[in-house]
Amino acid sequence: MIDSAAAVARCQELVDLARARGADAADAACRAGASESVSVRLGELEEVERSESEEISLRVFVGRRSSSIQTSDFAPEGLAILAERAVEMARLTPEDPYGGLAPEDRLFNGEAPDLELCDPDDPSPEELRAAALAAEDAARAVDGVTNSNGGSAGASRSVFGLATSNGFARGYASGSHTLSASVVAGEGGGMETDYAYRTQRFRSDLPGADQIGREAGERAVRKTGATSMPSHKMPVVFEPRVGNGVLGHLLAAMSGPAIARKSSFLIGREDEQLFDSGIRVREEPFRKRGLRSRYFDGEGVPCSERMLVEGGRIGGWLTNVASANQLGLDLTGHAGRGGGGAPGVSASNIVLDPGTVSVEDLIADIEDGLYVTGLFGQGVNLVTGDYSRGASGFRIRDGEIVGPVSEITIAGTLPDMFRALTPANDLELQRGIDVPTFRIDGMAVAGE
Repeated sequence: MIDSAAAVARCQELVDLARARGADAADAACRAGASESVSVRLGELEEVERSESEEISLRVFVGRRSSSIQTSDFAPEGLAILAERAVEMARLTPEDPYGGLAPEDRLFNGEAPDLELCDPDDPSPEELRAAALAAEDAARAVDGVTNSNGGSAGASRSVFGLATSNGFARGYASGSHTLSASVVAGEGGGMETDYAYRTQRFRSDLPGADQIGREAGERAVRKTGATSMPSHKMPVVFEPRVGNGVLGHLLAAMSGPAIARKSSFLIGREDEQLFDSGIRVREEPFRKRGLRSRYFDGEGVPCSERMLVEGGRIGGWLTNVASANQLGLDLTGHAGRGGGGAPGVSASNIVLDPGTVSVEDLIADIEDGLYVTGLFGQGVNLVTGDYSRGASGFRIRDGEIVGPVSEITIAGTLPDMFRALTPANDLELQRGIDVPTFRIDGMAVAGE
């Protein structure tokens, strides 16, 4: 696999080729990755997989017209053909009054911080197999587990390079390690499955395989004997593993492109107190070993620490060049680069600050409620803010988590949910979006 310096060099080469063929401006983004994983099931090796990939995308501008194209052919003649075709395509497209490169004076030009994104520890296939087996063994050892979907362990490395025709040329390397287990509990029609997993930048930061496996087994066993529950409005408590999705909907609605398309329920609510005044949501792009850490965005604009919600109010939209130009706003360092096409918007590490009460105190006064551990379905409308998801978890009776429940639906509107959100004090930084357990009163629960 190429390194980040080689990725940047190829981007610069492709940009120069595009300029030589008539592009007024251009940028190129290169990604390369290598991963290895080992899966086991019932104590036997099931799969060993290794993959490598390299791809580069080119975006060119001819006046106000633009095009994007992508290839995995890095041969010199292939890049030359790519650049020529991109310029030809751009000349045929309609004009776009908002697209373009980030201005030169807004590009990152400082010293790159060491975010510790790449672990020098490179586990062998034998080590990955041993970790996967240990995780599955620990899960199968939990009383009540009757079958296994397997255990897996993996490691990956990637590089990203970006070059623009107005002077930006940077790249970085990153990596991650993953460990998981998934098992089945119960018999016949009462079987339930659940899992546990962790992903970390450094292998040494992963929990032990026995901890991962035990968590998977205990989660599956707890779900056996699930029933439905009566339909009515009640407090709903979200565990962190599913609660971060609610924060993800907020980020999507704050996206500059969504605001520009008028497809966000937050339009017109910029000055409204959407949350309790004590709620704070932070963005931390420079967190060492963070799963979404970065120091520049997909257009070369520097990232910065930022309060997305403070005093219960949102702190503005998340922009890339196109949405900032359309909305007349400043760049915020949130451009996201996928495979090909124009940049989108993406955030770095996001944290909902914890509250001051324990989970036990958070649910202590709930006479009848729901503790959600699983969500499914795509019933979220970001234009209207309507929220409806299938759910499973546990019933709360008289302040205690009691029997498991499933085949239910929870519903509300995101603005109402935000206003009623109360966080507990159990925040752990494990994912790219991290939240503590939180409670939302007054949600509609549809069951039996």
